[in-house]
Amino acid sequence: MKTRILWSSLMGTTIEFYDFYIYGTASALVLGPAFFPGQSATGQTLSALATFALAFVARPVGAAIFGHWGDRFGRKSTWIATLMLTGISTTCIGFLPDYSRWGIMAPLLLCLLRLGQGLGLGGEWGGAALVCTEHAPDHRRAWYGMFPQLGAPFGFILTNAAFYGVTRYFSAQDFLTWGWRLPFVASAILLAIGLGMRVTLAETPQFMKANTKENTQRVPLVLLMREHRRSVLIGSLSMVSCYALFYISTVFCLGYGSHILHIPQSRMLALECTAVVFMAIAIPISAWLADRVGRRPVVIIASLLTLPCGLAMSLMLQPGHSGILLTWLSMALGLMGALYGPMGAVLTELFPLSVRYSGTALAYNLAGILGASLAPYLATWLSIHVGLLGIGLYIVAAGLVSMLAFLVMQEGRGMSWSVES
Repeated sequence: MKTRILWSSLMGTTIEFYDFYIYGTASALVLGPAFFPGQSATGQTLSALATFALAFVARPVGAAIFGHWGDRFGRKSTWIATLMLTGISTTCIGFLPDYSRWGIMAPLLLCLLRLGQGLGLGGEWGGAALVCTEHAPDHRRAWYGMFPQLGAPFGFILTNAAFYGVTRYFSAQDFLTWGWRLPFVASAILLAIGLGMRVTLAETPQFMKANTKENTQRVPLVLLMREHRRSVLIGSLSMVSCYALFYISTVFCLGYGSHILHIPQSRMLALECTAVVFMAIAIPISAWLADRVGRRPVVIIASLLTLPCGLAMSLMLQPGHSGILLTWLSMALGLMGALYGPMGAVLTELFPLSVRYSGTALAYNLAGILGASLAPYLATWLSIHVGLLGIGLYIVAAGLVSMLAFLVMQEGRGMSWSVES
């Protein structure tokens, strides 16, 4: 049963992250000309990246809505609802007419569907983390809790493989006209697979044992904000460097490599698919270490290593050196994986059972606003007005913020999760 739950969690978050990432990839490659044609090339890219940020604004709202549902009525039903909302929104983007056919309605509906993606993902990761960690033995909570994180690199590989296929086998004109829509439409198939896996799962034993009037809060968010604000803040800040590293090294670097370094889009996608393997390797290693030596030592060391990574960015992203670019991407995504692996345990251990879904989801998604929502936009702006050194310093600042949060965070290794405690 536990094996099926872990693999279902991995498959579900892979699908959710695929849905979310294809928008980021499309915004770097094609959404600007399709939905914001009356601007310069730079203006189109910035407008598309601004709509990319919308989902991160919606994610805390989704966290509050689905966190309330998950804390009151259970993890399973909430988990299914988040998958459906994100999957349907993504599929509809694939069928959305562009500006040349629907005028101003096209970008407005694009923004609405992007908000739908954000609302769904706002409750997705928290539910997946809880389903895994609430089935875990206390001494293996970080290991069980890392399976939702593995969905990130797998979803990213699926995304890049899909866009690699359409950019490689369609002409540039066909890709701009309709080829970019295929990865979005394919989400409908993945949605059906994910729903098929989730509807057969049981509720978590932690929630089942505690699901009484005495233990269930009528409005969990009120209790969370009244008694656990500090935990929400620390949890959010701890994730900032994780988000900044990922979205700068993927969404920003994809556009920068294609448009500034003049690396073919298909090659850039292949480079990023290669680099994300290091993230996939680092996630289970860091989670395994977190169960053995503690969460704080692992994530503090990883945060410190983001500082030289950020400072090296301006030296390693240079024209004609795609091998050096790959080295930097691998380093950045490997560090992101080292930070991300233990997070399923780190965030869930900050909150008691009665508000655990709300607290975990809200902390995770507030961090998205701080570290990810504007990261590609700010990185593009900094590259134009300051240069790559400015982006590197942004990564350094994010690393310092997360390190400080980890330093004041209580160690969760060995914490008992009996219902009574």
